[in-house]
Amino acid sequence: MTATIPATARPQLELPGQVHAAAGPHDLGGMFVAHHGFRRDLYRFAMATRNTPVDDAQTWSALATRWERFGEILHHHHVTEDTAIWPELFGAVDEQGDRGAHSTLDEMEAEHDVVDPMLAACAAGFAAMASAPDTQTRNHLAEVVHATHASVYGHLAHEEAEALPILQRHLSGKGWKKAERLAKAEKDPRKLAFLVPWLADGLPQPVLAEAFGSMGPAIKVVLSMTKTRYERAEWMAFRHIPSAQVA
Repeated sequence: MTATIPATARPQLELPGQVHAAAGPHDLGGMFVAHHGFRRDLYRFAMATRNTPVDDAQTWSALATRWERFGEILHHHHVTEDTAIWPELFGAVDEQGDRGAHSTLDEMEAEHDVVDPMLAACAAGFAAMASAPDTQTRNHLAEVVHATHASVYGHLAHEEAEALPILQRHLSGKGWKKAERLAKAEKDPRKLAFLVPWLADGLPQPVLAEAFGSMGPAIKVVLSMTKTRYERAEWMAFRHIPSAQVA
């Protein structure tokens, strides 16, 4: 037995690389914008590890720093899901007796457990290239980043196709507001100065206006103040790849 999607389903964002936009009462735009950023970054890192010259120490240092920031955002995303979204959903699907949904949520948590060590291995590889670059280390890092790229892409696709429709069917308005509060809990100005242009990076202009419109005018001010510095740092890290577009 499963709950029924309310007739008042919200329109959802559809972004490059996204496999599904789950209909339902909750606005998942923030989730989809984050997923867009993860896909974009993993593509860029995969290309950068293959194309950055081994002896370009300045770029490897920039890549190591950039990976740390990517890892912080993805870790926060996973923690929000594991502590706010999935627990709420487990209770709801069990109350409804939806065993298939319970199994899917188990898979979501298991996939996080697979991804986290891969992220740590990539961080170690970028740090090694920043401190003592050599061809063997670069080749190993390229393999690890490629595997991480594939694993995270698979996880995001699984989440969009199966877990988020469960969220739309079962999660209460109260549960979704709780998850949103945790997701927006970041107050560190340094991190926000990176996060805001990171979220905006690569979004088509109409989508950017829609995604940021509900966040208030302060977000637009932060974006205008941080965009140039962010783009300069992106160029430094990813200047050797042929394209910075999402693949």
